[in-house]
Amino acid sequence: MSTYSFLDVTATLVGPGGVISLGSGAGVSEEGISIEPTGEMGTMMIGADGSGQHSLSGDKSGRIVVRVLKTSPVNAKLNAMSQFQRASAEAYGQNTLVITDTSRGDVVTCRQVAFAKVPSLTFAREAGMNEWEFNAIIIDPALG
Repeated sequence: MSTYSFLDVTATLVGPGGVISLGSGAGVSEEGISIEPTGEMGTMMIGADGSGQHSLSGDKSGRIVVRVLKTSPVNAKLNAMSQFQRASAEAYGQNTLVITDTSRGDVVTCRQVAFAKVPSLTFAREAGMNEWEFNAIIIDPALG
């Protein structure tokens, strides 16, 4: 299939303090959700004679950014959850975020997810969006 729509995307954040839907219907801005690995899958080293070696890394960490319209009620839910988790190390970094594109068959599972920071706030002529940033120790993408 060669058609994509954010309407087919579901995303759910589950952790201490709540369960929050972040996919279609949550007021996600047109910039959407992005997932970026923080490390490389491996490294390469080349010797003085031109021979080389690869080293495979076990690093599956990354950063997730969820961009939500300023008027979305999801902002209040994310704020409450972040404040709850910030109050205790026991609650921090215990989230799971699963993002699914049902049409494509993509499933991205992010584990040991923590709020990286609360959004920078802008009050301007146009409402804009809030960017919620998360760090994940393990990101497992399965692209369909």
